[in-house]
Amino acid sequence: MARRNVSAEFVTSAVGPRDFPTDGRPEVALVGRSNVGKSSLINALVRQDVARTSSTPGKTRQVNVYRVSPGSGHPFYLMDLPGYGHAGGGEKAREEFSGMTSLYFGSRTGSHERGHTPSATPFSTLHGVVLTIDARHPGMSSDVDAWHWLASLGVPYLLVATKIDKLTQAERARLPKTCLEVFGHAPLAVSALKGVGLDELWQQLHALAV
Repeated sequence: MARRNVSAEFVTSAVGPRDFPTDGRPEVALVGRSNVGKSSLINALVRQDVARTSSTPGKTRQVNVYRVSPGSGHPFYLMDLPGYGHAGGGEKAREEFSGMTSLYFGSRTGSHERGHTPSATPFSTLHGVVLTIDARHPGMSSDVDAWHWLASLGVPYLLVATKIDKLTQAERARLPKTCLEVFGHAPLAVSALKGVGLDELWQQLHALAV
């Protein structure tokens, strides 16, 4: 499925389960640190400026919902969850980030506590999760914690390293080995700025959403 036929639109900034999609279409959740560049990645992936970007980490405190139409095939949702790991907003901001993430996954997997191991149901609309990490800082403790927690969800998940264009050739060569040691999995390396890896990422997202 080629990206040239993709279209997307912003649906809503969800502040609770009542705002999440109810039409039963597949959902793929994007999670990652608040400065990892998820909004830029979404825009580059769909070739449209549908996601607002900010130079201030931690601005997104809702679940931003985007409806993506592949051209041929059925639409699905990208669910951009609040970023974690940014302390600039204080304890209240951290609680909001954790709370919204817990509400979303709880509504989709049957668990409403982050420490509880959820079990996906056959009727879950959550088809997959993408953990985005900064290629310049692989193996941060918050990313590792998120990776292990995502492994408990019972749904497919991907590891994506953003900002690959900011690495030297030597650093690019070391990235897969480092991630294998830390996560037990090599990442898909992408660059929203240069377009590196976006076609492959789209193919994997589309495969998750069917």
